Amino acid sequence: MFNVKLKRNEKRKLTRSVRKKLILSFGIVVLALFGLIFRLMYIEYTSGEKYEKKVLSQQEYDSKTIAYQRGNITDTKGSVLATSVDVYNVILDCKVLSQEKENIEPTLKALATAFEDLDYDELYQKLKDNPSKQYMVLEKKKSYDEVQKFIQMQDDSENYPNISSSGVWMEKEYERQYPYSSLASSIVGFVSSGNVGTTGLENYYNTTLNGTNGREYGYLNSDNNYEKTIKEAEDGMSIVTTIDINIQSAVEQKIQDFIANYTNGYREGRGATNISVLVMDPNNGEILALADDKEYDLNNPRDLSGYYTEEELAGLSDEDQYNALNEIWQSYGVSSTYEPGSVAKPFTVAIGLETGTLTGNEVYYCDGYEIVGGSRISCVSIYGHGEETVEGALMDSCNDALMQMSYSIGIENFTKYQNVFGFGLKTNVDLPGEARTDSLIYTADNMTAVDLATNSFGQNFNTTMIQLGSSFCSLINGGYYYQPHVVRKILDSDGNTISTVSPTLLKQTVSEETSDTVRGYLVSVVSDGTGATAKVNGYSMGGKTGTAEKVGRDGENYLVSFIGFAPAENPQVVIYAIIDEPNVEDQAHSSYAQQLVKDILTEILPYMNIYMDEELVPEESEEEAVVEVQAEETVEGTTGDTAEVTAEPEAENQ
Repeated sequence: MFNVKLKRNEKRKLTRSVRKKLILSFGIVVLALFGLIFRLMYIEYTSGEKYEKKVLSQQEYDSKTIAYQRGNITDTKGSVLATSVDVYNVILDCKVLSQEKENIEPTLKALATAFEDLDYDELYQKLKDNPSKQYMVLEKKKSYDEVQKFIQMQDDSENYPNISSSGVWMEKEYERQYPYSSLASSIVGFVSSGNVGTTGLENYYNTTLNGTNGREYGYLNSDNNYEKTIKEAEDGMSIVTTIDINIQSAVEQKIQDFIANYTNGYREGRGATNISVLVMDPNNGEILALADDKEYDLNNPRDLSGYYTEEELAGLSDEDQYNALNEIWQSYGVSSTYEPGSVAKPFTVAIGLETGTLTGNEVYYCDGYEIVGGSRISCVSIYGHGEETVEGALMDSCNDALMQMSYSIGIENFTKYQNVFGFGLKTNVDLPGEARTDSLIYTADNMTAVDLATNSFGQNFNTTMIQLGSSFCSLINGGYYYQPHVVRKILDSDGNTISTVSPTLLKQTVSEETSDTVRGYLVSVVSDGTGATAKVNGYSMGGKTGTAEKVGRDGENYLVSFIGFAPAENPQVVIYAIIDEPNVEDQAHSSYAQQLVKDILTEILPYMNIYMDEELVPEESEEEAVVEVQAEETVEGTTGDTAEVTAEPEAENQ
């Protein structure tokens, strides 16, 4: 019992001691709190505005996006076709400015002075109505020069005191611009909002051209000092194209000259339904120029005023406008299909020579038509050409002789080599919207004798310009088929080469011997045959004419064309021109396309440093030679390189 009481007394004594210590500690804490409160009150009284501004400044910079710059598109020599330039949005932080009472009036007056579209009273009302709003866009996409006046006011505290440096700031972004406006519009393309490539190279290389946005973070450190962390934006890469703006400009100008000469000439409308020109380097697949008649301003791509009157535009539905825009945005040379006509005849000859079903020494008799499968298929000359060699058949563009060649070639060989030449297959050119033609040609299983006959001279199957042009390059360069392409190099944002697009040799379509033979025939077509109009004085050339009667076979609507090359022995350039339904009464003459080619080559051959390799012919003699060829065509009663197909008794089959 005694021991127990003693322990209880000891316990009581310990508890009192602890309590005293607790009371003492509590007193110290209370005194410290009073001291801290007093200190905070002092800071608030003497420096509160300073620290408040730091916090507000933190709000201004907190998680701000840093825009990347989209890469450039340049021509082969570095001329900029598409670029992104600095623009600035004028941003008002109402929350900051509302708390800078003495800065409100001078800041709003400065804004109204620096930017014509801003009014002091309207700005004051916006600030009054939205005192807590931290992101209000006052002006959008102003140039560097346009925002400098206000920035200089902010920096000039002597003449412009109390202008807020935190309540108004400039948000930098980039705007896509096209320095050459409509030049190469079907190739370059344009972007929609958000740097989304819509057409052309802008679309095909969208991921390459785009970069990654950066971010800026702001915060107060432990010493109440404002600091920021920046993750820099990664700019997009640039692409160097194979396009030469001088060649492209020449092509586009000559197309516009043709339109000017034939607009409202025979029927109401522009120079033709469609006009397109493709220029390639046959030795590597590079596209040097590709132009259509439907050019548009890349800086204002939705403007249809060049194609419709105000009244016509007002009458177009939204769907009609969309279809009209889509028509001018697409590249005819890549996205449109058509029956090629007689420009396909060299391929038929090449198939015969390559398979050994033709030797090149054959002689045919043209009486003006063939009877095939019960149908009469006419030649371009209703009276017949008489005897024709293989070379002569190309020079005269004789359908009858080509059909007779197809009998020897046969369906199996013909369809096999159409595939070898790439007809029915995509070229995979680096442009969007390439048309499919696999369902527009025949196979060995479904081709009939009539189909073979008409296909032999370029009717009754479809192709695209890029498809036929690329394959034609292989016909005259030794048989080497290169993948067509528009981009040569890819550069990083500092201009360093990231990758080079080397010529891609996909296959050999024909032997060098066959290529040499066909090339020689095509030189004769220009020097002494139906292609004389395309001849450029002083230059050796080769080529083939085409006059395709369009579906409907009404004898009124034609697609005329010419594909050629220069010089004759070592071709450095291939050019292919199409004029779809020229605005003339009698369309069935390839001379319209030939003249367009001649005008273009006359300008670009010297520019390309391709030197004259023939003696100049006096101009009068040159004109007389062209007139003579045209006169011969008229005497023969030709309707071009087309054929009329009518039913005939099978017994008359030749």
